[in-house]
Amino acid sequence: MGSDLFPSRSVVNMETLATFGITFFLFAIGLRMDPKMIIRPERKAVVLAMACIFVTMIFTVPLSLIVRARITMDDTLATALPYLAAAQSLTPFSNVTCLLIELKMASTEVGQLASATAVVADVVGIIMTTVIFALIQSDFDLYYTSLSVGSALLFVAIMAGVVKPVVARMVRRMAVGKPLREHHVFFCFFGALVSCFVSETIGQHFTFGPVIFGIVIPDGPVLGSPIVSKLDLPVGKFLYPTFLTTSGLKTNFFTIDFRSFAIMAALISFSCAVKIAGIVAASRFLGIDTHDSIIIGLILSVKGVCELLIYNLWRDGGVRANLGFRFFSGNDNPMTKILMQILTDQEFALSVMSVVGVTAIVTPLIRWLYDPTRRRVPLKKRTIQHSKREAELRILVCIQDQDNVPSIVNILQASNATEASPIAVIAVVLEELVGGATNILVAHQSTRTLQPNSSRSGHIINALRQYELCNETCVTVQSFSAVSHAQTAHDDLCRLALDQNATVIILPFHKHWEIDGTIGLVNKPIQNMNIKIAEKAPCSVAILVDRGILNGSVSILNNQLIYRVAIIYIGGADDAEALSYAARMGGHCNVSLTVVRYLLYGSDSARERKIDNHLIDEVRQANMENQNFIYQEQVVKDGVGLASSLRTLENHYDLFLVGRKHHSSQILMGFGAWIECPELGVIGDLLSSTDFGSRASVLVVQQQRLEDDKLKSRMAKPVVVSHESLHDSTAGFSIAPNLAIAGAS
Repeated sequence: MGSDLFPSRSVVNMETLATFGITFFLFAIGLRMDPKMIIRPERKAVVLAMACIFVTMIFTVPLSLIVRARITMDDTLATALPYLAAAQSLTPFSNVTCLLIELKMASTEVGQLASATAVVADVVGIIMTTVIFALIQSDFDLYYTSLSVGSALLFVAIMAGVVKPVVARMVRRMAVGKPLREHHVFFCFFGALVSCFVSETIGQHFTFGPVIFGIVIPDGPVLGSPIVSKLDLPVGKFLYPTFLTTSGLKTNFFTIDFRSFAIMAALISFSCAVKIAGIVAASRFLGIDTHDSIIIGLILSVKGVCELLIYNLWRDGGVRANLGFRFFSGNDNPMTKILMQILTDQEFALSVMSVVGVTAIVTPLIRWLYDPTRRRVPLKKRTIQHSKREAELRILVCIQDQDNVPSIVNILQASNATEASPIAVIAVVLEELVGGATNILVAHQSTRTLQPNSSRSGHIINALRQYELCNETCVTVQSFSAVSHAQTAHDDLCRLALDQNATVIILPFHKHWEIDGTIGLVNKPIQNMNIKIAEKAPCSVAILVDRGILNGSVSILNNQLIYRVAIIYIGGADDAEALSYAARMGGHCNVSLTVVRYLLYGSDSARERKIDNHLIDEVRQANMENQNFIYQEQVVKDGVGLASSLRTLENHYDLFLVGRKHHSSQILMGFGAWIECPELGVIGDLLSSTDFGSRASVLVVQQQRLEDDKLKSRMAKPVVVSHESLHDSTAGFSIAPNLAIAGAS
């Protein structure tokens, strides 16, 4: 059937397409490699890479020689066995990065360490392969070997010293966010092909050049990521699979005998075990957790396209470097001889089977062993309600669009930073990573002055610096840019929240309001990110539904406007967290706070109501002298009464605070069937809908989720952090708070 589907006359055409495919695939891999990891590698990455390569080689190659001498086998397998054993020590970066992207582990701590290790191991492997191939091709003639290796070094030097500055200068002239011009795309694609030709000319394999050329192209949103994005469809979906198809056509499993299969399986299993053992041993020296080191060892054991390239070369042989060296050395140059065929059909089939088998076993093992959320659970609660008195409130703010900045600054300003209870803002500007392999978190320099910057992130950072300057004795701002894949952005943010000891994460809503009150842009990746963070966050989470554009985005910073805040309280841990945040806001002199508590007529649990009464009473007592504080109780019979009561609040406030989840109550029955955004909860979804005719923004709060969360945990700490700190900015007010009790049917 194979000859019918792929006749011999089409094989040459397919192999030509496959060559183009593997060329541009490796060029894209080079684009994803971070040159900083090569020039200044981490100590852990260097140690793990050395253990990965040399421990595997030291144990596996001698074993292959012993097996060849002691066990009867085919002569062809006996010849190939040491080469196959040596190949197991290689750890190509392309294999690791493709696996990490597939498993969505590229942004995790383990994934980043494995990626950095693979970069170092790949560089060492390329150097070793270059030298060994040069020795083999020259019949171990040191003159021609040094000529080949020297040519490769000169090629790398020209790429780094000439091509890289030219490309960097070209990138500086390009605008971020604008589409690439045709001559930029042509330069990159033509450069990859030229580097292919040059690497063949100097006695190296044709794949050497595209990888080096890809490394010197700067990664990022200006050039690198768009080029990778353009390569994704033609290469990833067509040309690269063609290479895999041609490799499959050369594979004949019927040539394998059981004895050869058993020998090869034993060698591959031993090499993987030795590689993992070497990684674990080195990890003990570096202080890395044993569980994580096993996972890193499994990641570095994966096989892929680079092994297939080597096996194809060993099977096909071929004329090497017959252009350059004939020009320099004449026709009798030993570098122009045909490379011997190391693998026959049986050994090639066994090698391909090893690539497929190892990957098929390792990938599910990693999925089973590694839980990226395992380390995101802090040892104690990180909530506003359970924070210590006079503790610093640490808020991680995620900003996706600069239009959201005025509303975010208003919320930060209303959060009432004081010298007794300061606020630390960790601001993260979200940018989507297209094509790159590794997520990037950039820390911006903290200054006390505004910096001229025309970029999108520059405007956002300057606005936050302005907020910091206006509150310089009690506010600190750290600014980051998170360039992440949409599927893994939640990993970066959860890890940053854990590292920065954040108390609450404020996330952007995925819907963007237009000035006429309609829904404009809908960003589904942001919604998915919010849902994942709500599930896995190491602290409390709040989602901001920003309607500030409907009010002209008026800021309360440096003016006397009253910011009207209402907290909708039904009951539950999330409502308690929202109430704690609202209580802190109530201490600001420019904030008018209204607590609206909803009760079910005659049916509330006495225990639940007692707990809620305790929390509400704390807030009321703390605001006894605050004339901008109002407390209301609304007694309703069902969901219809609740919806009707909420609609009376539509146009009276600038911000609604509400918990995501509430006590199970009859007044919420029927809402779940109509919910559009489950990450907001039933009340948050109602307040955020276009049918709810309010111009107010909505902040939906979820208290930190812990496995041992019990209802009694809400009684562990008072809802008001500090009586005095809440009223630092309201001193002088002496009028008692207003109280209103109303009923609704």
